[in-house]
Amino acid sequence: MKVFISVDMEGGSGISSAQHMREGGYERMRRLLTHDVNAAIEGAYDAGASEVLVTDAHGNMTNIMIEELDERAMLLSGSNKHLCQMEGIDETFDVVFFIGYHAHEGNGDAVMNHTIAGMVVSEIKRNGVVVGETAINAGIAGHYHVPVGLVVGDNVVCAEARSFLGDIETVEVKQAVDRYAAILKPLKQTQKEIRAAAMRAVKRCKSMKSHTIAAPIEFQLTTKLTNHAHMACLFPTVKRIAPKVVVVQSNDYLEAYKQLWGCLIIAMACNRGIFG
Repeated sequence: MKVFISVDMEGGSGISSAQHMREGGYERMRRLLTHDVNAAIEGAYDAGASEVLVTDAHGNMTNIMIEELDERAMLLSGSNKHLCQMEGIDETFDVVFFIGYHAHEGNGDAVMNHTIAGMVVSEIKRNGVVVGETAINAGIAGHYHVPVGLVVGDNVVCAEARSFLGDIETVEVKQAVDRYAAILKPLKQTQKEIRAAAMRAVKRCKSMKSHTIAAPIEFQLTTKLTNHAHMACLFPTVKRIAPKVVVVQSNDYLEAYKQLWGCLIIAMACNRGIFG
């Protein structure tokens, strides 16, 4: 029984503001996030897992503290990943966990809501439906016919996950009040809940359906600025349909996703001043 864990940060226990992840607070958040991951790992092994791969999926993707990570798990750390938050997934896994995830850009008052690259993305639609990282990444797992069994974050992302993925395990570690405010559950409570939910997810995964998207797949990206969309058209497969809107299409989900990810990399480069 192989378990794949993708770990973002904004939806982690004890985190309610971007200030928590900056300067002096960042090291503390790394530790809290690692504790959430350890609770999931422990629950997975308690339920019979034989192998766990954790992929660091926030920012520069060097957040999880390996010196404090459960020694039974392997860690995929660092950026420059073709599949970004899902690097390492393949058909040999039985179930996927999303830990520390957040709702998509504009989804109510969800804590730090954004979609993949908040500085450049206003909205992403997949086949006409607004999606966030949960649904997009579940589609990557679905490409390999692996179900998402557990999502951990605030109450908004948990509801978002259930709307796309159905009756999966979710753990609400906080209640959103505003984009930068939340009612936080005690850490001992969230770790206990994550462990129990991870156990249930592993035990139930054979009966869960993967989030498989029928071809053709289209991602429509609305950027924050016009130059983001303009420079994304360096790729010949990208079509610009409005000043800040580009579209990519493919009959293969991974190919469509990689085109989208390439557009976002270009857009982020624009923000760093590499382009005009």
